Amino acid sequence: MSRAEQPSRRTVLAAAVASAVTAGVAPAAARPEGAMPTDTADPARALPARTVDNRAWSSFADWSGGTVRGTRALVGPRPGVVIAKPAGITDYTDPHTGTTASWEYATWTSRARRLAVPATEAIVSWNAHTPAGTWIQVEFRGTYTDGTSGPWYVMGRWAAGDQDIRRTSVDDQSDGKSTVWTDTLAIDDPATGLRLASCRLRLTLYRKPGTKATPTVWRLGVMGSDVPDRFTVPASVPGLARELTVPRYSQEVHKGQYPEYDNGGEAWCSPTSSQMIIEYWGGRLTPGQLAWVDPAYADPQVCHAARYTYDHQYAGCGNWPFNVAYAATFKDLRGVVTRLGSLTDLETLIAAGIPAITSQSFLKEELTGAGYGTAGHLMTVIGFTADGDVIAGDPAAESNEAVRRVYRRREFENIWLRSKRYNSSGKVVSGTGGVCYLYFPARPSAAQREALAAVGVPM
Repeated sequence: MSRAEQPSRRTVLAAAVASAVTAGVAPAAARPEGAMPTDTADPARALPARTVDNRAWSSFADWSGGTVRGTRALVGPRPGVVIAKPAGITDYTDPHTGTTASWEYATWTSRARRLAVPATEAIVSWNAHTPAGTWIQVEFRGTYTDGTSGPWYVMGRWAAGDQDIRRTSVDDQSDGKSTVWTDTLAIDDPATGLRLASCRLRLTLYRKPGTKATPTVWRLGVMGSDVPDRFTVPASVPGLARELTVPRYSQEVHKGQYPEYDNGGEAWCSPTSSQMIIEYWGGRLTPGQLAWVDPAYADPQVCHAARYTYDHQYAGCGNWPFNVAYAATFKDLRGVVTRLGSLTDLETLIAAGIPAITSQSFLKEELTGAGYGTAGHLMTVIGFTADGDVIAGDPAAESNEAVRRVYRRREFENIWLRSKRYNSSGKVVSGTGGVCYLYFPARPSAAQREALAAVGVPM
């Protein structure tokens, strides 16, 4: 996203339909610009014991346990689900090209899973392989705490490439109780006490008729969360001094390049951060994959990441699950969108060699040394100083050399974890409540597996 202090697209979408949403405290990722909170309690109150629950499907037993129509579970070192015998043929008209084509399809539907944290928000992420001539659709259906069920919401139509379909989120999905905001399903009025109690996920795998190609989905996950509204969060105690060696890339180097992808590099914080962490894990693009990039441009892999994370409906590269899915196209990488509860969680990950990508918004004066304010920005966290301050790879630097930044611990923790804030006009707007992307090996070490479990990320 752009580093400028301006409304994010999620905020604009929320404001556009605010009149259709019941008045009250909106959830962190979907609260309309200017909506006032009803929270009058101590803003620094401690979080409940658990505010986030991650559920994942990734084992052969997981894939064997679903309801299938034309799919089968794939056995092996990296189990998944693939097309066996298509359930039928359907037409799909791509809303971004106007092209209508026929596709064979097959489906896999999970069993219902109860959320340990009844949720105001849910974010689905996936790791998949989609060879040419294939794509996938991911859907979510929730059961509410009042006993009713929601509709099947489309959480993404996705392909690793962009020649068969344009990867896209889907707008205008609501049942009067919840609404999909790009990549986040949110309860419309959490003040009523309504929550998501359980969920099912559905995959539809598509391929060109008459071919043997198939998508493979290796991991499917959902994060449910109920992060309270608050302006400040409790301070954690420093516990680690370590810095990981992570490549440094600036989004600002790419100003004006490929404006068809969210107006060019100045808005590419998410794919630039993703590329840094992908390369930390050894992910590399071939000359053939980069051949489309103007050879005069430095760091063509950043341009590539922007193109292949771009959401044609959102009109940006900041769709959280699309970034995770892009990272997982690299050999032996997995990814997940989650929320963490403190910098202690990040210290646990850094100690195991796992960097993170964090999402935050702030005024210029709220983060010393940043030099800018933003309504939504992604950066990497790669370590901690001896004093406990955060060592970041901030792509909003003017050069690659300037990407490494040290930010004050207390400031960083608060801007990242809070769920509401004041913008530059003095209005109350939303914060991300600790959203981050985690990329890690498909076969993590024992220490990495333990660290991920400690922060609530199942394998």
